[in-house]
Amino acid sequence: MNERDFIERLKTIVTHPAARGLLDDTAMMPFGRHKLVMTHDMMVEGVHFLPDADPADVAWKLVAVNLSDLAAKGAKPLGLLLGYGRANDDDWDRAFVEGLKQAIERFAVPLLGGDTVSMGHGNARAFGLTAIGEAKGHIVPSRCNAQAGHAVYVTGTIGDAWAGLQIASGALNSPDMDITATLLTAHNRPTPQLENGRALSSLVSTMMDVSDGLLLDASRIADASGVRIEIDMAEIPLSPAFKQLIGENDIARMSAATGGDDYQLLLTASPETVLPIALTCVGICRPGSGIGLHSHGERKNLPENLGFVHS
Repeated sequence: MNERDFIERLKTIVTHPAARGLLDDTAMMPFGRHKLVMTHDMMVEGVHFLPDADPADVAWKLVAVNLSDLAAKGAKPLGLLLGYGRANDDDWDRAFVEGLKQAIERFAVPLLGGDTVSMGHGNARAFGLTAIGEAKGHIVPSRCNAQAGHAVYVTGTIGDAWAGLQIASGALNSPDMDITATLLTAHNRPTPQLENGRALSSLVSTMMDVSDGLLLDASRIADASGVRIEIDMAEIPLSPAFKQLIGENDIARMSAATGGDDYQLLLTASPETVLPIALTCVGICRPGSGIGLHSHGERKNLPENLGFVHS
């Protein structure tokens, strides 16, 4: 049973409307005149971060990836609950707590509690975080409302985190220290798009964050909404640092589109809607299903893997 099969089995026992049929990254529960938005993400050593990663960076990223889910719903963070798997390494634990402190101060969200367990000697570290947010006065966007004719947009640039991972893992290096620092920061310390999410949430038809890869996450919107999403590879926004290290040809753009960990916002909206922030239009929704790729008018084949999929 792979991850998708397991989630499909979970859907058979999910009955509460707050779960949104497990078709989204968050649960949404009415709470008085407002809505509580809740999400939970985990990070496992050797899967989501390298064994030699800085513990402070791991803590920051754990907070950021959860807040990114709230950002995609236009929610203001209210608090965090931490699940911490200790590996009996006091120095590592101290550094993790320092990174956690930096993140909760940077994003102005309190740690409210949680649980700690011992992972036992020699076992991989694992952490989970639950983030709770509040959405006021707007429809909390899901993945399900894209329509044919709607444009597909992203915030920021795509691919920097993947390039940073290549540097961190030793697969690539750059003699330019500024490029190295920029790309490593994108990988180690992503910034959730909280303000942009709140600005966009009442104007979009769908919105989610780009966590597992632009193509894979676009396919999730397409599947949930019952549309086909056509992505223009030539329009995928690449940063100057990415282009200098990786390039901007088709191979480089495919790496950016499938790499994941960007934590930018991916959204659809009517092309007639005036959106309040700078965005890049990377595609369009059409009748049909799945996703398609083209570049400069030429049809491109889909890669074998659209992004990062848990086995």
